[in-house]
Amino acid sequence: MSDVVFKAPSSTASEWCRAMAVKRRSFFRKKLRTMEIGGRLFVSHGLSRRIWDDIYHYALTIRWPVFFGLAATAFLFLNACFALLYQLGDKAIANQFPKGFPGAFFFSVETLATVGYGDMHPQTTYAHCIATVEIFTGMGCIALVTGLIFSRFSRPRAKMLFADHPIIRTINGQSTLMIRAANVRQNVIAEASATLYLLQREVSPEGFRIRRIYDMKLMRDRHPVFSLSWSLMHIIDEGSPLHGATAETLESSEALIMLTIEGVDETTSQPMLARRQWSHLALRWNHRYLDLVSDGEDGMSHIDYGVFHDVLPVVEGEQREAS
Repeated sequence: MSDVVFKAPSSTASEWCRAMAVKRRSFFRKKLRTMEIGGRLFVSHGLSRRIWDDIYHYALTIRWPVFFGLAATAFLFLNACFALLYQLGDKAIANQFPKGFPGAFFFSVETLATVGYGDMHPQTTYAHCIATVEIFTGMGCIALVTGLIFSRFSRPRAKMLFADHPIIRTINGQSTLMIRAANVRQNVIAEASATLYLLQREVSPEGFRIRRIYDMKLMRDRHPVFSLSWSLMHIIDEGSPLHGATAETLESSEALIMLTIEGVDETTSQPMLARRQWSHLALRWNHRYLDLVSDGEDGMSHIDYGVFHDVLPVVEGEQREAS
């Protein structure tokens, strides 16, 4: 069998080392990140995707099954490493049962968790040193996992529902953009505030392409007690970025509507924030939402979230009535 010889390129050794370093760095960047913004997919390149570069954020954002799966894997791996260290010593563990690696593994579990049943215990100086290191490591791991679990549970999470389709219709004789939102928890979000933006791509006379962000003024951008539903309305007048816009112009500019609602949850006294975005394809022209609230025969008002996303075309009679 012939020997395989690795030769550096004919260039200098420093250039070859730099090329190898670039190749090693590119190994960690092969996993691309795909995200969806306004119904359009974006793939990011050139950023490191190594977990340990931002491990705290990763631990807070992964799903619970993945979190506990990784924690269990790390726990087993750490105990296996210490079990191998105990096995390197000469009769390091007294009353070891079962013999061999399984007994050392179970002793490591007891030591790492600082349980210490007493049946098995270190009986050599070497074993005491390994146990000291393991107990210190175990205390740090317990504190770390406890802190991460608490942080994951204590993160404020808003439960808000947004209509699938923004609508544009005439209200009081004015063309109006309307978006419906609801608080799913139905508790009180105090001093809720909403901001609405229009993002669209534009090209300057010099050919410079830029994505501009326009503020869209709401008729009422604050809600003192947001607990059920909220219809947010933007009047399309001369000062609106949607003035004169059509479905074709919004499509050519790849328009995107973004809504952000934030407030304070009275139950936990924590700030809440929810965001939703819609592409121009989700916009419904000359449509209306189905009514959520109806009066029942029992004299009570009923709100039906089953029709929250439903829209219907505005007929001519309704259009004249609204005007």
